[in-house]
Amino acid sequence: MIKGHEAELFLEMLVAERAASARTLAAYAADLESCSDFLAMRGILPVDAKTDELAAWLADLGADGQARRTIARRLSCIRQFYLFLLREGIRKDNPAATLDSPRPELALPHFLSEAEVEALIEACHVQESDNTVAQKRRMLVARAALELLYSSGLRISELLSLPREALRGERPMLLIRGKGGRERLVPVSVTAWQAVKELYACDAWLESPWLFPGRDPKRALTRQAFDKILHEAGVRAGLDPTCLSPHVLRHSFATHLLARGADLRALQMLLGHADISTTQIYTHVQTEHLRRVVESCHPLAEGGGRKGN
Repeated sequence: MIKGHEAELFLEMLVAERAASARTLAAYAADLESCSDFLAMRGILPVDAKTDELAAWLADLGADGQARRTIARRLSCIRQFYLFLLREGIRKDNPAATLDSPRPELALPHFLSEAEVEALIEACHVQESDNTVAQKRRMLVARAALELLYSSGLRISELLSLPREALRGERPMLLIRGKGGRERLVPVSVTAWQAVKELYACDAWLESPWLFPGRDPKRALTRQAFDKILHEAGVRAGLDPTCLSPHVLRHSFATHLLARGADLRALQMLLGHADISTTQIYTHVQTEHLRRVVESCHPLAEGGGRKGN
């Protein structure tokens, strides 16, 4: 239970001025209570806290094993709390203003193995059990979409916004308009090209302007509808559907290319990243590869001892 009249006023302000939801209020109250309890153990009221005392609280959160993202969120709450006190004239300063947020954790992208991708795409081929026209078309959509996502590294928004005429040319290339209106050319694999042609022929009668039409042919397939298709493909492939997403396929595309020797700059262009620092997260693959090389080939590595004369 949150303690202190000032904290109650702060939470009331969140409701009145920001229309904060019950969930948001509960999160802010928990953050305030965490700080208040820490200070209370040292005989300090939150309204009287100093910068070094708040810094000690943050350090205690880190020592307790709390995630950096959680600590950053709690610091944001405390900053807003003291800014509120400053604006209300309850304090003359904001002791949390100069506190540094913890650097965000480097979240390595989740990706599938090459075998898992092959199994996922293979599961989308029409089978004997697909005995209705709708089910057969559903698998054509799944295979064409997954082939494109994996072979070209497209974002799901880029895929679903492709016009029907996107692959009508002679060259297996796609002109993609990505984030910020930036355009890039990406190659399309032979198998993806063939899968799209099959879908193209199947959907000719719809006269849709989209390569992947929705239930209403005048509209593109929605992200939610595609998620259901991907879920079904995962089940058919024997993969955990909860570990599948369009972004996982994009990560798999990038990871597998780097593992096979692709240049980081080329990968940046293919993914449509404005800054190469965004692409560099995939270098974890190269690091892991180098570690395995050393472990398997270095003469002093375990299992790779020097041969006797």
